[in-house]
This record gives sequence, structure tokens and C-alpha cells, in this order.
Amino acid sequence: MTIDSATTAELIDIVRRAAKAEILPRFRNLDPESIQTKTSPEDLVTIADQRAEAFIQREVAERFPEATIVGEEATSADAAILEHIAEAEMAVIIDPIDGTWNFARNLTQFGVILAVASRGETVFGLLYDPVMDDWIMAHRGQGAFYIRPDGTERRVAVSAKESLEEMTGFTSLRLFPKDLQYRLAATFPDFSRMMSIGCACHEYRTLASGFGDFSLIGALMPWDHAAGVLVHQEAGGYSALLDGRPYKPTIHQGRLLLANSRETWEQLRERFTFMAE
Repeated sequence: MTIDSATTAELIDIVRRAAKAEILPRFRNLDPESIQTKTSPEDLVTIADQRAEAFIQREVAERFPEATIVGEEATSADAAILEHIAEAEMAVIIDPIDGTWNFARNLTQFGVILAVASRGETVFGLLYDPVMDDWIMAHRGQGAFYIRPDGTERRVAVSAKESLEEMTGFTSLRLFPKDLQYRLAATFPDFSRMMSIGCACHEYRTLASGFGDFSLIGALMPWDHAAGVLVHQEAGGYSALLDGRPYKPTIHQGRLLLANSRETWEQLRERFTFMAE
């Protein structure tokens, strides 16, 4: 399926309204009882996550009753929801607040991610920043665009760097086993900068805008990566799992490597080959 301009506008409007109603009023305004943990003390969920997902789910279901909705918080309660992505004609995949750890600690690096997948292939991706009320989006085969709230837009493109020593990379050590964390950290001096924003939404926006060069990812939940991988590809980047498979939102295990070109990806894969062991 393809997502037409009217559908695109409605999805963006839903996300913007959810942010205004449920996220921004709670930013820097959370009491301790509004913050809970999920799988670990660092894996947080807030009332803003829950309310924003409920808002988006309700609005999407009303406007697109045929859609299958896959939300991060709903899937935390019922992992079987993930299985619907492969067969759904229209699966709307939602991360109501990406970067909850930042959000709960009053940092502005958080966002809302929404992707639409059809039969297991991402066809639309949205990376929305509630604080600035702007977004980067992509439709498959149509390029990636940065859009301001006044409607002005510009096409974005990945960086053109060729030397690994000059590159900025993103990775999160905590998403890898402890023994690999030490080996991965030992590669950091090989690059100009290695960092983690703690928010996939903003990391993908940075890569697609040409301000970062590559990313090594250790956890593949679709609400974190379905939209971002499409945006990155449409901005001219290359990505695949370290074993060579192309990424799909139906793949939830493995390690994902994104780079500004196929040539850079091959060089980086060689550098990180131990991560595939």
C-alpha cells in the first residue's frame, strides 16, 4: 500500500495533538508516582507515555478502523501484538515517547515515532520533536524531508564523509552483553566521536540530516527503528543487520548497522565483526 498526502496529514495531526494534550503539559511536571519501571530500573514508563499512546491509538482507530495498531506500551502488556505486523495491510507502529529516560529527567531529547508498515514492509516513517513541533518524515521511494510547523520543508541527506577516523557514530553500550561492551568501547578511539543521545528519534534525525555518520544498534523493537531506518534509507543511507539481512520491522533479534554509504557500511562491518559472534 501507499500512504497518500491526506492520510499523511491526518497521522501527523494526530501525533501533534497527542503531544500538545498529553506530553508537553507533563514535561518537567511529573511527580514520582507518575514514573514507573518496566524491565529494569533504567527502563521507564510515565503517565505521559501511557496517555499519549492511548490518545494516538484512539484517534488512529477512529480514522482508520482497518488499521492494526502496535504501540510500545500495549505490547509491553501483550507481546503477541508484534506478530500482527507481518500480515497487516496497514500496521501503525507507535512509540508515544521515545527517550522516556530523558523525558523523565527533564531533558529535551525525546520524540514521538510513528511508522506505517504494510505486509511487514515499512512504507511511511515519522520522527516528531514535540518541543520544537517539527518533524522528519519519509515515504518509501520518495526521499526524506525536514518539515517545520509553518509547512516549509527541505530535503535531507546523509553525510558524505569517507574516512572512519572523521566520523561520528551512535551506539548504546548498555544494549549489549557486558563482555561485548568492553570490546565495543575499545573501538571508540578509532572514530572522531562515539555517543548516545538516549533517543532513537533524535539519533535518526541527526543521521538523516548529515550530522552523524553511522549507528550500531543492539535492540530491534519496531517502534524504535521502523520509521528511522526508512527515513535513513530515503536520505541516502545504507543499513542492514550485521549478518547481511535487510532490516524489517518483523525482525526483533540481531544487531543493526547503519552507515552513510554501502562502502562505509562494509568498512564498519569489518571493524565490528566481533559483535556478530
